[in-house]
Amino acid sequence: MIAQHTRKLSLSDIADVREYERERDDFRPHVIELKRRRRVHLGTIVTFLFENRDTIRFQIQEMARVEKLVTDDDIQVELDIYNPMIPEKGQLCATMFIELTSDDQMREWLPKLANVERSVVLRLSNGDEVRAVIDEQHEQGLTREAVTAAVHYLRWDLTDEQVAAFAAGDVTLAIDHPAYLEDITLSNVVAEELLDDLRG
Repeated sequence: MIAQHTRKLSLSDIADVREYERERDDFRPHVIELKRRRRVHLGTIVTFLFENRDTIRFQIQEMARVEKLVTDDDIQVELDIYNPMIPEKGQLCATMFIELTSDDQMREWLPKLANVERSVVLRLSNGDEVRAVIDEQHEQGLTREAVTAAVHYLRWDLTDEQVAAFAAGDVTLAIDHPAYLEDITLSNVVAEELLDDLRG
């Protein structure tokens, strides 16, 4: 049986601190531009960053740099946390940020948006709706009944037919939470990036 190719990162993909310092001046601008093409603002306070192998590698490298993580065990902990956010073929993964800048905003919006993470959907040109699922590894720490967290990790699993529908035309990213009804058609730039993820 042939092993399925995986995009997940391993210890050998993470440069040690000195090696990373040498590549960082080139890698960082690349990831900043990548994130620009993969970021979607939905309404006034919600932003999605669609993750891929490079954005997650950057996250782990920067964390290792700041926190001075040097042992394989320390790096493996980060890999275990973040690898689920690298989409495999037929998947999209995103970090959803609820961007609140004051305590008053947080007190108002976080209870109001309880369960918003279960209210995110992709609407495809064929009429299909693909609802985001909460990444299982992060769900326990972030999901509450009476209040939401400011950050959530989401995944969409698409069938081959849904990937074809995604490629065929307009794709809408929507939140159908009663306190935050918003939708946006993905730009061609974003859609092309995400199609690369879906097609593997």
